[in-house]
Amino acid sequence: MSRHPDVVAGFPTARIRSYSGGLPVEVVLLAQLGHGAGDRLHRDAGARQRGHDGFVDALDEPSVRVAAPDFDAGERSALFTFAVGAGGHPFHRHAGHRVFTAVSGSAGARLRFSTASDAQLAQDPAHFAAALHHIEVPPDCLFTVRFGGGTWHQFAPLQAGSPHPVLFALSCHTDELGGLDAAGALQDQVLAGDATIASLTETLPAPVQAWLAAHPPERREVPTVRLSLHAPPGSWRRGLCAAVRAPAGRLRAWLPAGDGFVEGRVPRARPLPAPPQGSLLLEQLPGFHQQDTFVLRLHGQVAAGHNAASLLAELLDGFLQYRPTGVTRLMRLRNLLVRPLRLRTSPLGCPVSSLLSEDRSRLFAGRHPVLAQQIDEDGRRAQVVLGADDRHLAFRSCVGVQIGDAGVEISLGTRVRCRNAFGHLYLALIAGVHHAYIAPAMLRLAAEALPRRHAQLSPAQGLFA
Repeated sequence: MSRHPDVVAGFPTARIRSYSGGLPVEVVLLAQLGHGAGDRLHRDAGARQRGHDGFVDALDEPSVRVAAPDFDAGERSALFTFAVGAGGHPFHRHAGHRVFTAVSGSAGARLRFSTASDAQLAQDPAHFAAALHHIEVPPDCLFTVRFGGGTWHQFAPLQAGSPHPVLFALSCHTDELGGLDAAGALQDQVLAGDATIASLTETLPAPVQAWLAAHPPERREVPTVRLSLHAPPGSWRRGLCAAVRAPAGRLRAWLPAGDGFVEGRVPRARPLPAPPQGSLLLEQLPGFHQQDTFVLRLHGQVAAGHNAASLLAELLDGFLQYRPTGVTRLMRLRNLLVRPLRLRTSPLGCPVSSLLSEDRSRLFAGRHPVLAQQIDEDGRRAQVVLGADDRHLAFRSCVGVQIGDAGVEISLGTRVRCRNAFGHLYLALIAGVHHAYIAPAMLRLAAEALPRRHAQLSPAQGLFA
């Protein structure tokens, strides 16, 4: 390594030629982020990754596939997120090419690559060390990495024993079938949509691991490229920056994480002047004091094997799984205020809070407690009635799904009947926020479950004024 770093006007880049004649390894430093940003990103994005349905924790590289190939449409690429914690992860490789963009932790990262071929390693495991190169990335930096299939790689902290994570990355598998045996079980797994980063990973052969254990390469003997922005590697400015970023990273990682939001996947719910014809709500709570109904529509066709009842079951799951943050906070406040009055409390918004009832005497789809249900004989409409009776009022909600020729209509209607003067006062206080925010927000977010699971359904934009 040169004692006098080259000054570049563009992006600092390291390019390692392949020891075995394959594609080179390329690392490009893109931007220096704020102090402590790397640790905070790793903490926040890692938490979202763990909450994902497809989360896989294996090989010290927790990951999630966020975009799958669509082989029928000619799309062979896939996107994964992955994280590497403070302990690093073992040397491994993949059959296909890899391109990923990452942010280093607040103490930097050491990227280790060996491009020795199988034939070379079979001849002498020492070829692994002869082909070994290191690239050092500074703390809190955005960078990209590209390398060919078969490249052994390992990502580790710059300093052994560091408490800081190494990196968090978004990886593009440019061809999910690249390099795989056409008749192998792994290709069958990819084509079936079941591949994960772990299943696409091969760790070092046992003879090479044994050789490395007996002959660990000295770090100072490994060719190393050190990349940096704003301050030369090894300079006092670079050292001062690193000394500030490390504690800043630990502090920012300790701060509470924010929520995530998605806007525009489904349209806004439209209020109706009365429950639609045939609604089960029309039979509920005669002499009611308040009612409202909201409806939204999705374009597209329902997939084979699904009907209104199955969509309604998924919608009810959506009420439980996808709860508006604002509604949750309002319910916490409401529960705190009414608990001394011995009123009913629930973490779920009142229109559908009875979905958490322990009464299992009447279930819809075998799992959702309801007061009543109706499924039309043609399977194109399904409804359930939810609700509860409290000391001050009673409420009933009707959740419905109706399949039309051009899409699916989803509705949520609520009726309230007061039981005493306090019930009238309570209703006057909450009716406005219920109508303006709680009911439409809950319906809209729960309806997110359907486009997630049925790609052919999409928001029906412009249908409602």
